[in-house]
Amino acid sequence: MKHRHILVVPFMLFVLSVATAFCANASDDGSARWSEAKANDWYAKQPWLLGANYIPSNAINELEMFQAATFDPAINDRELGLAESIGMNTARVFLQDQLWEQDPAGFKDRLNTFLGIAAKHHIRPLLVLFDSCWETNPHLGPQHPPIPGIHNSGWVQSPGKERLLNPSDEPKLRSYVVGVVGAFANDDRILGWDIWNEPDNRGGDKEEDAPAKVKRVNELLPKAFAWARSVHPTQPLTSGLWTGNWSDPAKESATTRIQLEESDVISFHNYDWPEKFTERIKELQVYHRPLICTEYMARGAGSTFDGSLPIAKKYNVAAINWGLVAGKTQTYLPWDSWQRPYVLLQPTIWFHEVFRNDGTPYREHEVMLIRELTGRGTPLNTK
Repeated sequence: MKHRHILVVPFMLFVLSVATAFCANASDDGSARWSEAKANDWYAKQPWLLGANYIPSNAINELEMFQAATFDPAINDRELGLAESIGMNTARVFLQDQLWEQDPAGFKDRLNTFLGIAAKHHIRPLLVLFDSCWETNPHLGPQHPPIPGIHNSGWVQSPGKERLLNPSDEPKLRSYVVGVVGAFANDDRILGWDIWNEPDNRGGDKEEDAPAKVKRVNELLPKAFAWARSVHPTQPLTSGLWTGNWSDPAKESATTRIQLEESDVISFHNYDWPEKFTERIKELQVYHRPLICTEYMARGAGSTFDGSLPIAKKYNVAAINWGLVAGKTQTYLPWDSWQRPYVLLQPTIWFHEVFRNDGTPYREHEVMLIRELTGRGTPLNTK
């Protein structure tokens, strides 16, 4: 028995060492979720990340931004230049699955052009693959004009309701994720991949249809992470928490649990007053991973640059506000415009956006604060 025991111990140590090495390699080659150490090492190499959710002012949605007929490098160049001028170094940019299905090569070319423009301005985008918000039946081709007085009146989901709920369309969604992420998996111009924006948001769906939608999203969300990881991206993956209880695992939604379990870096949305913003950060610090606030800043709701940005910097949280330049999305209008369109009267204060359409700041104090906190940017010539 003694001799048999002596042989077993070294053998078990060997098996353990092989298993440990395998797990480490799986994490390192991008085929598994990043370890805490890898995520934090990546984040330590980044400057303080600050930017805006970017849709050009001449586009009503992500389709109009990237379709061949309406893709506009010149306006992207001008507006990302505005972002650079105030110290922004990232942008969150939404893609759409139908763009890939229609013309994979053309879409890749246009996305590559956009990434080149962003790199020119020292901006590394976080690219969003899927989105559960707003129009349930997106279509290629000309998009309708903005509905007067209404916030974000033309935004579309990706995938739309029909594709989401139809299992036979799943291979198309996989092809989109694998194709786009695979094409840019080693591209250091990209900050990361946001797999699904607000996945369990009812968006434009009817209330009675929401349970079936969320059930299907919860089936697809981990698959979408796996599809992205199958092409071994060098950039981190995430999906942002946006609602619910994050302080007690027993009270988290099924969607939130998937997001937390799959994300390499933790991202979240917060449009609350500074006190709640701080509370949310502390709730997420227990995961010991980098934190990126991928949506904030809604002046009328109490979320402002003045209130949130100093907190984000204090806790080393990356911050990406909603909106850069006022345009066809009309997201400078408040959320209550869905019930009360701002046609005869304009809101007292803008809800989102940093710049007016002519490139002048909505509030000079805000752009000065951003430059001060980032230590980057150059004074704007607003004359």
